[in-house]
Amino acid sequence: MKLNPTDISGVFVLELPNSEDERGDFVKILHRDSFVEQGLDADFAESYYSTSFKGVIRGMHFQLPPHDHSKLVYAVEGSVTDVLLDLRKDSDTFKEFITLELSKGNRNAVYIPKGVAHGFEVTSDSATLVYMTTTVYHMESDTGILWNSIGHDWNNSDPNMSERDRSFVSLADFDSPF
Repeated sequence: MKLNPTDISGVFVLELPNSEDERGDFVKILHRDSFVEQGLDADFAESYYSTSFKGVIRGMHFQLPPHDHSKLVYAVEGSVTDVLLDLRKDSDTFKEFITLELSKGNRNAVYIPKGVAHGFEVTSDSATLVYMTTTVYHMESDTGILWNSIGHDWNNSDPNMSERDRSFVSLADFDSPF
């Protein structure tokens, strides 16, 4: 497993070891020692997945302290443009974002540390993403930043998204606890 740093400190794109033959494919998603060697949190407490259709935008999600968590996210079907926003006040990249592709085809995952918001737009007909988190979901701590307030050009002026995601506070009005 190769962990590639990104322009946001603590965010890594993981090249997942895989093999393919006439039966299908096999992908290793987690190797605890690789995470520990990089000083990453590998104590995952919960896992879930979402399936979304082309043009859907989800995000920009995170949990507030003390229920904040690191995440490992990967696509088992389809492709998405993944967007990560740094909300850590002491970070050199505070309020900056990066984008990357997660897809079944590239077999990459992304490690997202505490204090970094996560969102994505589905670019294939549908996509299924798996999330592993280091804390258990806590409804009162679950929140986000308004998707179209971060400076990213989503190329989608009227996305299919939840009313909850449309109601988040803008980045300019967010007082970060991170």
